[in-house]
Amino acid sequence: MRSAGSFIGGLLAGAALGATIALLYAPQSGEDTRKQIKKKVDELEDELDVLRGKLKTKGGELKEDIKQRIHEVEGRIEKMVNEYKKPQEAKAK
Repeated sequence: MRSAGSFIGGLLAGAALGATIALLYAPQSGEDTRKQIKKKVDELEDELDVLRGKLKTKGGELKEDIKQRIHEVEGRIEKMVNEYKKPQEAKAK
């Protein structure tokens, strides 16, 4: 999960850097360049918010899936313990 977040963060940082460099080398006034940079930063922030929301949703789904699997494993272990105890109890009688 952490590596996916790092990858996405790197991807967004690279996109922002590339867009900024492209704008800085564009033949236009400084004011226009600053406006375009601000617009791109705002767009990237919006995109990052969407990705955060998706990541939270996936993280919540993963958490619930793990809880369910742990519960299933606990049930299997309990069943195995009970099956093991039956022959032991029969020997003790």
